[in-house]
Amino acid sequence: MSKFKIDTDAAENESLPGFSLTIEGMDPAVVHSDSEMQEQLIGRLQHNVDVTIFDMSEGLYERLTVEQNVSFFHKWFGCSKPLPEILVMFELQHSAGQPLKICSTSVLRRIYFAKQYMISAALIVFREPIQGVDLLTINTFMKMLQELAGDQTPVLILVSNLEHAFLLSDSPYNLHCRGLHKVQMETGKKDAMEDNTSPSPSVNNLFKVPAKIDDKVILFDPLEIDYIESQAGKSQIVINNESFTMDSTLAEIGKQLEFYGFYRCHRSYVVNLQKVREIITWSKNTYSLRIDNKTQSTIPLSRTKVQEIQQIFNLK
Repeated sequence: MSKFKIDTDAAENESLPGFSLTIEGMDPAVVHSDSEMQEQLIGRLQHNVDVTIFDMSEGLYERLTVEQNVSFFHKWFGCSKPLPEILVMFELQHSAGQPLKICSTSVLRRIYFAKQYMISAALIVFREPIQGVDLLTINTFMKMLQELAGDQTPVLILVSNLEHAFLLSDSPYNLHCRGLHKVQMETGKKDAMEDNTSPSPSVNNLFKVPAKIDDKVILFDPLEIDYIESQAGKSQIVINNESFTMDSTLAEIGKQLEFYGFYRCHRSYVVNLQKVREIITWSKNTYSLRIDNKTQSTIPLSRTKVQEIQQIFNLK
């Protein structure tokens, strides 16, 4: 199986728009949307017997151990990969003897991943697969995606967190009431020219960054800002997971803030380097930056920027 096509029609009692999406087995489709839109889409898809939905509400046996659960599904679905390999693949070998009732959220999530992996389906749909879990579990999920891509199994991933969308795909979609579209990112000659120039002090000596809240304009000190992201063509200042809309483009504000230690780490992100706590290396040359704020946010780091940011932090 290498392709799966989703066709939906708009309904009067739903906000889900009509759209068409063809998912290639070698390239998972990642869709960013709110929870209501996700529920409506899953409601449509679950009537298709060829589609399996990643569901964490049932299917595990709390009285059994981790290995006993995985072994049961291994036999039930007739998985050809040896059971010990499955345990290692999903980082469950060290907790194999634990009963489920004492397992952490992340271990339980990896058991669900293993169960989902062993199911044969024309399309696998994951909803919020990496929300609220540890780095090991996120990395395990990304490795599983590589395995599914190798098997040419079409995968649809639904997320409400834009950082997760960019972590899981270079070209995620945005699903809203107006339809399904690729997430807009600032591109063009202007961005290319500015990305190729070396950092220089801001000629305007800007100390406050303006953002809008309703009809008010709020001025932020650059050092308050965690990062700035571009969503639907608009720049958003992010401070401790709160977002504030700006009039400036990402390229414009990124250039102005270079003097204050800000860096264009991705097409859709400008980060305050003073807030970077960790550079995370995922599988398949995928990278993120962990931000030192209350929520320990992670934002994507482009592969082309890795060497540059390592030089900035004197890591090489």
